[in-house]
Amino acid sequence: MESSFSTFRSYLRALAQTPSRFAHRAPSVSSSYEELSWVKSRSGSNMHKSLRWYDLIGLGIGGMVGAGVFVTTGRASRLYAGPAILISYAIAGLCALLSAFCYTEFAVHMPVAGGAFSYLRITFGEFSAFLTGANLIMEYVMSNAAVARGFTSYLSAAIGIPTAKWRFTAAALPKGFNEIDLLAVAVVLTVTLIICYSTRESSILNMILTTLHILFIIFVVLMGFWKGDWNNFTRPMNPNSPSGFFPYGPSGVFNGAAMVYFSYIGYDAVATMAEEVKYPIKDIPIGVTGSVVIVTILYCLMAASMSMLLPYDMIDVEAPFAAAFSGRWEWVSKVIGVGASFGISTSLLVAMLGQARYMCVIGRSSVVPAWFARVHSKTSTPLNASAFLGILTAAIALFTDLNILLNLISIGTLFVYYMVANAVIYRRYAVIETTKPWPILSFLCLLTLTSLLFTLSWHFAPSGSSKSFLLGLCIGLATAITLIFRHTVPQVRKPEFWGVPFMPWLPSISIFMNIFLLGSLDGLSYVRFGFFSGLAVLVYVLYSVHASFDAEAEGFLGVKNGEMIRESTESEEDPNHKV
Repeated sequence: MESSFSTFRSYLRALAQTPSRFAHRAPSVSSSYEELSWVKSRSGSNMHKSLRWYDLIGLGIGGMVGAGVFVTTGRASRLYAGPAILISYAIAGLCALLSAFCYTEFAVHMPVAGGAFSYLRITFGEFSAFLTGANLIMEYVMSNAAVARGFTSYLSAAIGIPTAKWRFTAAALPKGFNEIDLLAVAVVLTVTLIICYSTRESSILNMILTTLHILFIIFVVLMGFWKGDWNNFTRPMNPNSPSGFFPYGPSGVFNGAAMVYFSYIGYDAVATMAEEVKYPIKDIPIGVTGSVVIVTILYCLMAASMSMLLPYDMIDVEAPFAAAFSGRWEWVSKVIGVGASFGISTSLLVAMLGQARYMCVIGRSSVVPAWFARVHSKTSTPLNASAFLGILTAAIALFTDLNILLNLISIGTLFVYYMVANAVIYRRYAVIETTKPWPILSFLCLLTLTSLLFTLSWHFAPSGSSKSFLLGLCIGLATAITLIFRHTVPQVRKPEFWGVPFMPWLPSISIFMNIFLLGSLDGLSYVRFGFFSGLAVLVYVLYSVHASFDAEAEGFLGVKNGEMIRESTESEEDPNHKV
């Protein structure tokens, strides 16, 4: 069969067939067996299995605990939760753990490098997987560029050299894109070289930097408990400010949780390392969930330390820890800058590992050029994807202002968390050509609508008894819907090795919370999401659907709109499933 891209005339003929090709390829799903066998073989060489559970814990902590926690804690405490920011972090940690459970079930069942892209591809089909994967990669690149420029700022604070000394202004470029940051470019390219060279060595470097960062955090926590005052937990500086441990009530605690939840983003990158784990069944659950638990404890200790250092109404929202120590212990502020630099380095390293593996597996599925799927025979890393995305990240970090980048991130990751929670429920209760999908899809839609109504009521309904009644009604409806579903729709597939407990309750709570957190984002985030989603749809219609259609005709992709019936033998046939 002639390729859709062999000549311009062939491409025009392919475009004329776009509606029928879209209807055929968009809902097509692959099977876990396919993803673990001949789809993976499209990379040529295999990724080397060199990671254990302690590597995953280190990567998870390194990916989550960046420099942002030093800022987010103060902002959420001052504006929303007060001293109860401690509870906000615990709630956010619980929500992160629920999402981590969903990722873990898929990663153990199907240890491939594609993370959420692969999970959605075997559940909801090619188009939904591509749409979420494209948004996620865009967000990774933007976020990594922002992190790299943030490295310059924190390093400047640590060594006492103004940030302006590291950057120079290009007058010919528009404002917001005219501050050239060569140090950020150097950091990104250095990390790119490291992740191209070896995953194992990348993990060792991450472990060293993460250990140093945790030591700095412990030092700051101990200083806070030593120099702080327990009375600051309940007594503000200004007598006119609300007092007590919950100065803004329960709503303030949950609003604070919504803000600090973004400090947990990063553990999903660990799931993309599943293909390189020696013993997925044992190591992945410990690595993913263990890292979330440890980070939650660290965050709660940091929140408690900060609340003891200053009354909540005196906290600096821009640099809470540095400002708390300035004047009295100026040298501690320098230590915080050094620790933040280590945190930036580890979060950048882990995120760039994750983005390359997403792109590699998207390349295996033929919706982007197969060049991205290649794994180098000597390094056993996705060299092409790592180098391409590293150069792209460096180019953005060179010109683009930090504030512009920060307005473009976060929504894609939350959307993927929401989709994965839906996918884990769907796969437990639906098998193509065996069960009817409508009861499961109806439940997921009703749960989403109820969660959306709760979120809109939380943010826009006027305070009072009517708002409380409406919020309670939404929670009651969501509980009733889930209870009815649990007792009327039987599970048709139970995980052989590891699964989310208390199905469908925990994934349902995760869906509910992710929608609530999506509702806390500003309008620019949704503009960004709409723009990049539209761009992804355009790429899919103009290129991806035709490339995957050609790959199917050549025998590289399955022809199903349903799952291959080989689920019962996957674990025995795949050598990755080692205890």
